[in-house]
Amino acid sequence: MKKVGIIYCSRYVDTGYGCPGEWRCLKAASLGEGKFKEPCSVVFWIACECPGKTVIPNTKMAMKLSEIKPDALYLSSCLVNSYPPCPYFTPEEIAKKLKETFGIDVILGTHEYK
Repeated sequence: MKKVGIIYCSRYVDTGYGCPGEWRCLKAASLGEGKFKEPCSVVFWIACECPGKTVIPNTKMAMKLSEIKPDALYLSSCLVNSYPPCPYFTPEEIAKKLKETFGIDVILGTHEYK
């Protein structure tokens, strides 16, 4: 089974603004729906906390603590489709930095649930 890490927008999840919580991403991953092409095992679920400077060290720590390097990283749909958009970084900038740092594919979005 493919192992994945999911990075979500803390502004959306913590405030409930635009995202009711992590169940949608986890559901899509476990069922292989949305951006997941097959059922996946989520090995970590971490926040991109404003202003986004902790996303690289937090991802590194999540991999160290889980002792599992994921096959792919997913930026959650709430992070990718946020409105208003993130004032600090675009999802593409975050994805590029993660890919450069870890050499792991980064997928923009997790699901299309309403």
